[in-house]
Amino acid sequence: MPEILVNGWVRTRRGSKAFSFIEINDGSCLKNLQVIADADLPGYEEAMARITTGAAVSVQGELVESKGKGQAWEVKASQVTVVGEADASYPLQKKGHSMEFLREIAHLRPRANLFGAVFRVRSRLAYAVHQFYQDRGFVYVHTPLITASDCEGAGELFRVSTLDPLDPPKTEHGQIDYGQDFFARPTYLTVSGQLEAEVFACALGNVYTFGPTFRAENSNTSRHASEFWMIEPEMAFTDLVGNMDLAEAFVKYLIADIREHCADDLEIFGRFVDKGLHDRLAFVLDRPFQRVSYTEAIEVLEASGRTWEHPVAWGDNLQSEHERYLAEEHFKCPVTVYNYPKEIKPFYMRLNDDNKTVTAMDVLVPGIGEIVGGSQREERLDVLEANMERHGLSKEDYGWYLDLRRFGSVPHAGFGLGFERMLMFVTGMANIRDVIPFARTPGSAEF
Repeated sequence: MPEILVNGWVRTRRGSKAFSFIEINDGSCLKNLQVIADADLPGYEEAMARITTGAAVSVQGELVESKGKGQAWEVKASQVTVVGEADASYPLQKKGHSMEFLREIAHLRPRANLFGAVFRVRSRLAYAVHQFYQDRGFVYVHTPLITASDCEGAGELFRVSTLDPLDPPKTEHGQIDYGQDFFARPTYLTVSGQLEAEVFACALGNVYTFGPTFRAENSNTSRHASEFWMIEPEMAFTDLVGNMDLAEAFVKYLIADIREHCADDLEIFGRFVDKGLHDRLAFVLDRPFQRVSYTEAIEVLEASGRTWEHPVAWGDNLQSEHERYLAEEHFKCPVTVYNYPKEIKPFYMRLNDDNKTVTAMDVLVPGIGEIVGGSQREERLDVLEANMERHGLSKEDYGWYLDLRRFGSVPHAGFGLGFERMLMFVTGMANIRDVIPFARTPGSAEF
């Protein structure tokens, strides 16, 4: 059998004067490759003295059947070269490490087995996102990261400015003169690409965005990050039903893809992170979605006899405990809730004929609750203008958005899926900080 060349990092080494076993990993998969190095190799003693956990090595040798348990193949080395040493301070020694400690060394944690698995799954999931939409003829649109509009209207925006914060120019009324700023107006990091995606949907048909979004929400929880990625499809000539159809198919597709292509990595999550992971993924994949109106959902929650941490009342947002109860205990299947009260939803959602609800929809899954949120958009100019007035939005600032309703308006719909929230669902990881390569949270912007 011809010789092969393997490059990777040392996980462990054990041996004697006669031979050594070296476990190496090149990052391509969870399992290590065992290398057998005999003492008669050139420079054996010098090389073994330098091969410690974390060192980078290059190995040439013959791939042979392994006699050891847990592996089919191993490499009988003809040459072992130390490419880069790792001294005794290397923090990822062969022992348990807390998640908190690993977050502090985010530049090294991808070398840990668990986080190598997380980020391989992240890569595959991103590929599956594009594959899903490209196979369906959607056009991928890059929406701006710097924007002058607040899509969600929550005001949780990071300002983008080149003005001197210690001595900004002032207007004659003593306010900051943003006319002298780089963009000559107040600008922010985007919270969503939806509004811009609507522009392209109303020209190209079906489109989707996939990129980073930012929220200046001072929330230190396991589910919130200041920078995260969103997938936002937008479809022309589509109503609420078509929107729900796509969202439900999308969630199932992503789960099926990860189960097929990341089975080995899912194994480590099922063993060490969440023992119920495989059952929960099957729960969503194998069951049809139950669709229920917001009003019906409130009635179910009120009739449950439960004492909720957040009391249930028509007109209030559903909380995670309510969403999980609907999916996990009452309906016992993934759930899509639709037609929410207009007072708790943004200005762009289409008003229903009852004048009380809008065509919003949320997809709920066990363990997390909401994983997708979307709506049919308001395509009627007069109704949209009334919505904007009710939300205190300037028609002048959103004139371009209103133009979409003036010139060839069509029914259209879309939704957003938080990429990291889906990653948490398919891996069982409990903290959003552990599925983002370099987490950005209040008080933390390292690396």
